[in-house]
Amino acid sequence: MSCAVWNSAEWRIPLRWHMRVSVVLIVILLGLQHVQLHANTLLAPRAADGIARSPTLQEAQRFFYNGDYDTAAAVTLALCAARPDDLAACELRTSTLLFQIKKALGDQGNLDKTTAWRLCAACPAVMSAFLAETVRGQTLARARLEIHPEDEDTLFFLGKLDLNYVWLQLGTLGHKTGWDEYWEARRSLDRVLRMNPENVRARVARAWIDYIVGTKVPRGVRWLLGGGNKKRGLVAVRQVVEMGGSDFFVQAEAMFALWDMQVREREVPGAVATARMLARDFPENRELRRFLTIHAPTAATIDRGHNAP
Repeated sequence: MSCAVWNSAEWRIPLRWHMRVSVVLIVILLGLQHVQLHANTLLAPRAADGIARSPTLQEAQRFFYNGDYDTAAAVTLALCAARPDDLAACELRTSTLLFQIKKALGDQGNLDKTTAWRLCAACPAVMSAFLAETVRGQTLARARLEIHPEDEDTLFFLGKLDLNYVWLQLGTLGHKTGWDEYWEARRSLDRVLRMNPENVRARVARAWIDYIVGTKVPRGVRWLLGGGNKKRGLVAVRQVVEMGGSDFFVQAEAMFALWDMQVREREVPGAVATARMLARDFPENRELRRFLTIHAPTAATIDRGHNAP
């Protein structure tokens, strides 16, 4: 219908109908607000009462690295609702939801992945939120790259969103899917590092690809995934940590990656040293404290570090 026809028709509508339409719209909007609030409650049942009304990415990162994934999920939900075009918040939210699922499945004990998933009451809702946020972020990043194909930040976040999906499907759930996302992540991160070899987050994410392919894929078929080398991945992360000088949470991400790899490689002395440094800045992280209680009991009680924001 053309604007002219619509405008001419509008003059013939009685005023009382305009009032009725307005009332109906108000009722619909109120109903939608109720639905959204109800959905937010389901996805984040432990929304932190202590969070400010306008949470920051830094607050969400602190909850995430302290291992409080429920609160981090609540904060990132608010962040993504307030800033739907913020890829940093979107990526952190998918990371948080990924770790929520990993923790929930781990709480089921030493069960196979299929059984653990079936017994996990919270997992389907978290998975739905993860998939929705991943698709939203990927769509936003790809649209931006259509206009600015060499945008470093967008390339990184697309690669990181893809990797979160790959780690969940192939690693946490054991599904043989996610290969398109794997290749897109690898290409995106390689482009970032060609443009800026010193991009710390891209170096860490790319090192994880090297490490996982080098440890989980049989040697004879690694070439099918572009190759991988666990020693190269471990060295790359260690270099980033030793170099230092990055943003606090960027450095934290690198240090957690190093600690994870050291634990996997059974490098206990190195893992203890890294865990001690991390526990100073993230004293509420139960996984760090559990590790230190077992391997270095005298280090289990550590004061908060002075460098933590």
